[in-house]
Amino acid sequence: MFNKILIANRGEIACRVMETAQKMGVACVAVYSDADASAKHVQMADEAVHIGAAAPAQSYLKGDVIIQAALETGAQAIHPGYGFLSENPEFVDAVEAAGLTFIGPSANAIRQMGLKDAAKVVMEQAGVPVVPGYHGDNQDPEHLAGAADTIGYPVLIKAVAGGGGKGMRLVERPEDFASALDSARSEARTAFGNDAVLVERFVAKPRHIEVQVFGDGTHAVHLFERDCSLQRRHQKVIEEAPAPGMTSEMREAMGQAGVRAAEAIGYKGAGTVEFIVDASDGLRPDRFWFMEMNTRLQVEHPVTEAITGVDLVEWQLRVASGETLPKQQDDLSINGHAFEARLYAEDVPKGFLPATGTLTHLQFPSACRADSGVRTGDTISPWYDPMIAKVIVHGPTREVALEQLHRALQKTEVAGTVTNLAFLGALTRHQGFAAGDVDTGLIGRDLDALTQDTPASAATCVAAAMTALGLVETSDETGFSLWAPLHRAVQLMADELIDLDVQVEGPDRQVWQIGEETLIAERSGEGWLISGAPMPRVAVSGSRITVFENYGRAFDVVDPLDRDTSAAGDTNVIEAPMPGLVKAVFAAVGQAVKGGDRLAILEAMKMEHSLLAARDGIVAEVLAEDGAQVEAGAALVRLEEE
Repeated sequence: MFNKILIANRGEIACRVMETAQKMGVACVAVYSDADASAKHVQMADEAVHIGAAAPAQSYLKGDVIIQAALETGAQAIHPGYGFLSENPEFVDAVEAAGLTFIGPSANAIRQMGLKDAAKVVMEQAGVPVVPGYHGDNQDPEHLAGAADTIGYPVLIKAVAGGGGKGMRLVERPEDFASALDSARSEARTAFGNDAVLVERFVAKPRHIEVQVFGDGTHAVHLFERDCSLQRRHQKVIEEAPAPGMTSEMREAMGQAGVRAAEAIGYKGAGTVEFIVDASDGLRPDRFWFMEMNTRLQVEHPVTEAITGVDLVEWQLRVASGETLPKQQDDLSINGHAFEARLYAEDVPKGFLPATGTLTHLQFPSACRADSGVRTGDTISPWYDPMIAKVIVHGPTREVALEQLHRALQKTEVAGTVTNLAFLGALTRHQGFAAGDVDTGLIGRDLDALTQDTPASAATCVAAAMTALGLVETSDETGFSLWAPLHRAVQLMADELIDLDVQVEGPDRQVWQIGEETLIAERSGEGWLISGAPMPRVAVSGSRITVFENYGRAFDVVDPLDRDTSAAGDTNVIEAPMPGLVKAVFAAVGQAVKGGDRLAILEAMKMEHSLLAARDGIVAEVLAEDGAQVEAGAALVRLEEE
């Protein structure tokens, strides 16, 4: 076993690898960028090395600097985590050339699976079923359009070097193919430096089921399947293991296909073979096809760990250090059911726009496993993926586990940035998902219902107002005035301005008025009750109060001397919603535009975001140019006054 390893990553996965390695007595070296100098993974490590500026290209993607850090600290091996350099075969070659061990598969295995079209050829030769489609080298648009006609619409255009839904477009009509191809290629070129695509049949009721495999370079086993069908824009939201509705016949067929795929390329370490499944007629062994192989540890690996009792990171370290596979296929079995929900800093009502901010409060319930790379006080940076945590639960049955997930999300407390917490909670209460009737289109079909915002309850508003006025910690003098009970008023801003009045009748009783509703706040031995229910927990940061009820509700205390009179917003200016790179500007001075026209593209948090005109008008000024780095709120285009 290694004495010391370097972890060539950051955030949640760096912390996850350290937890197991340090438990095994292996010292860990962290690497960090300027933005991560005080990050959680740096604090957890036995030692840490600064490797560059905040941008990944200047830090976490600098393989030579990372290898030098490993050599200088005496690390014997490098664990890549996921993302960044984890599936870069040139990095693997360089690691091994430096006399270090790469904790993962060989460079050759990564190369064979690195391009989707070439991988499908290898899989066909290994007897693994693949989706009908065109995976050839001819990238002429007319040839690709002809291939789509042959395959039959609808089709998927996919970047051959793709991942995370980038460079992927669904095309339902021949007349839309050319524009979708241009869009997919542009995004693929930005994300991967490779704009080659493949075209394949779009499955009508697709489920995304993947098989966890583990190999020692010669032999492989599978650790059963995960269902990752609950997706938004081809990105996973909630994963589970095992897959609902799975039959023993189907599991056997998929598991054997996964093992054949791994052994065909001499796979070593943890990997995932992803399949697309046609669930229109249930789960059948002749209705699944290979999509791609992820030659690394997956984000969703904890659900497999939960149902098998296997620590996959421990297996990685043992096999990389020269040990044989810890278990054979017959030694592995499924115990219960597990879910993982990905908690992100993102603004769901604004189209799941990635968000930034400082976490003024972060707490998870003890009844779940929470894998996180951030803590209270940490900042969600625009430079990296905005994941806050993975919330994982395990129960004896799917029904019990889903209820545990619902409760865990309800009790998760986040303040300081907007999150998708309420959206995740809504998914746990979706009838189709609860019944196991899930496919990759579920979120898209029911998006309006899943993202419907419910107004804050009167009791939640009162909890915020009590905190704002300092009426939670009271004394015998609280509520005293010369002639009558003390009367006070406060204004809060959430989605709208909220006026509240209170009559403080003493240290243990307050009468609140919000609109036409009257609520009584009374203190019992355990704390305050508002209309008979316990007052929810509250966090305060400056003038912002977050009440942890219904997945958290943030209120700003309004200063009566500093009112914002422009609450309606300015439709004349198109602003950057977050820090990022201006990829393209389509507006020109004097140009007539319609509401909804795309005026610019902002690249931020590894994705492209279209910025649209809020109304019809004439462009008065173009305030940014292609290639400009801008801050959140920067004006990019201004329309003439109406």
